[in-house]
Amino acid sequence: MTDDSPQPPQTFRPNYLAVWGMFFRNSLIREMTFRSNFVIELVTRAFWFSAQLVLFDLIYRHVPTIQDWSREEYFAFMATGMLINALVEAFFMPNCANFSELIRTGDLDFALLKPIDTQFLISFEKVNFAMINQVLLALALLWYSISKTGIELSIGRVVTYLLLILVGVAFFYSLMIALASTSVWFGRNQGLYDFWFYITIFARYPQGFYKQSFGGEMLWFGFSFIIPILLVVTVPSRFLLRKALDPNWTVLVIAPISTLVMVLISRKIFQWSLSNYRSASS
Repeated sequence: MTDDSPQPPQTFRPNYLAVWGMFFRNSLIREMTFRSNFVIELVTRAFWFSAQLVLFDLIYRHVPTIQDWSREEYFAFMATGMLINALVEAFFMPNCANFSELIRTGDLDFALLKPIDTQFLISFEKVNFAMINQVLLALALLWYSISKTGIELSIGRVVTYLLLILVGVAFFYSLMIALASTSVWFGRNQGLYDFWFYITIFARYPQGFYKQSFGGEMLWFGFSFIIPILLVVTVPSRFLLRKALDPNWTVLVIAPISTLVMVLISRKIFQWSLSNYRSASS
């Protein structure tokens, strides 16, 4: 006697690692298809990197320190900021920038129909391999700076530093995807991306640089404890260099917690934007 009772439907669970691997491979093929554009972007990034080094090297020829940062220590800070920025631009910037285009063309409909988390699909579809060059240059500058300062690094300190780097990447990604989500209401939001660059430009300089006036103190507080752009870059470099944390050791906790809150908020904003999206067929 056969059992003709209906079987419960099987739940499909996508393999996110395999999907990301496919995205990675497709991006590499796309970059290698247009090799000349890839090489030009590599050269441009290397030139910008060199220009930054030359600028601050010239400055430090006239002063031994800026605030409490020596030349080699500031280069370590610079390398940390470049590393975080390069990872964000390599893995997230092309995708967040393309979100408004998906809405305009109606291609977001196809993303919503796929049996996978929409935010994952939109966030990881493309990889900018030209930024990998920036990652390698930042790591080389960091190695040079650490070797010149003579600081002894333990495994625990290096691991903590790398975790703080990931915290910085997560924070900037959250800020970026939250701004990208507003495309549902505003359509093309190039002005918002300009706003993102203007805001993140503050992270190019250590926290202490801003504490020189009342206005600077306001910027220091706002970008440290309200939108912790300064914390997520300054804290990893000061921790790695064994420099005193500003204002105290609690920033080691504040930065990850603030980032976690930002990740949750950006997730809610993204889901809210999708709930307000009107498909091309509607």
